[in-house]
Amino acid sequence: MKRREMLASAAAVAAAPLAARAQGSESKADDHRQYLELRKYSLLPGARREQFMNFIAGTAIPALNRIGVPTVGAFTVQFGQNTPSSSLYLLLNYTSLEAWSSARYRLAADEQFMAEGGPVLGAPLSDPAYLRVETTLMHAFKGMPRVEVPRQKKDGKNRIFELRIYESHSVIAAIKKIEMFNEGGELQLFRDTGLNPVFFGETLAGAQMPNLAYMLCHDDMAAREVSWKRFVESDGWKQLKAREEYRDTVSNITDIILRPTSFSQL
Repeated sequence: MKRREMLASAAAVAAAPLAARAQGSESKADDHRQYLELRKYSLLPGARREQFMNFIAGTAIPALNRIGVPTVGAFTVQFGQNTPSSSLYLLLNYTSLEAWSSARYRLAADEQFMAEGGPVLGAPLSDPAYLRVETTLMHAFKGMPRVEVPRQKKDGKNRIFELRIYESHSVIAAIKKIEMFNEGGELQLFRDTGLNPVFFGETLAGAQMPNLAYMLCHDDMAAREVSWKRFVESDGWKQLKAREEYRDTVSNITDIILRPTSFSQL
């Protein structure tokens, strides 16, 4: 069997359950919590970096949209602990685990993607398109079941993003921290104090587990400082953090400031 026929066959098998689901009501699907994938690409310098960025902008993101990933966030690093500025982050969202697991096969069966992406997808061992990619798979919180496009993007305004990862010392502690955001009301308190969330996700597979991750959008660093100050000084936060059941649920926090690329859909 020829390579193209093998890829098409694999994609058809993988996509079959999705097609069956698609026959259901769209409103019912909208109630589901999304599965989120956060990719971190370590890029090569010079021409290879430019080539890969052009591939993501002009080939990968349109293809992801075609297979049902509605919005793709693309970010570079402004600053962050142990995070090189050469990194590229992509945030993808899926309706189900099946949609996530079959995405690579559906992309491989997309003739336009394969043709336009040839120089990157077919890069030889001696001249790779990028160094490595790390992937984190998350399940969106029930309190925020879908990725939200920030108002700054909708209004065509400048913005920065803040990616925060909360590690816990045990699975039970991690579950309690998620509860603190959902049932405890911390997520709503974020909204009330101007900390504009883009997503909240429980990490299902990835590094430094157990953990959760979330992303905020700010106008700029000055606006970020104002919003965090408002949150920390609010009565709601003072009352929430004093509750015994939510103490000692976070053992380490990673905070990364990201800039959206010109082709980011967030």
